[in-house]
Amino acid sequence: MALSLLARHAPGATICPSEVARAIAQDWRGTMPAVHAAIDVLVSDGLVRLSWKGHALETRSGPYRISRPGDA
Repeated sequence: MALSLLARHAPGATICPSEVARAIAQDWRGTMPAVHAAIDVLVSDGLVRLSWKGHALETRSGPYRISRPGDA
């Protein structure tokens, strides 16, 4: 779902992991652990990158935003 949401946004745009959770479940808060785990896989596969306040993150730690690789 994260890749689908990113595809709907302009290049360089980021999404919040809670956007992914809200897109797949009404109880989005309960879905967050699964979303975080899925994002970890996408990061390790090089399909997404993480950042916070414009700074790249190598791994998920605290708040983060998700973008496509190569996007600013």
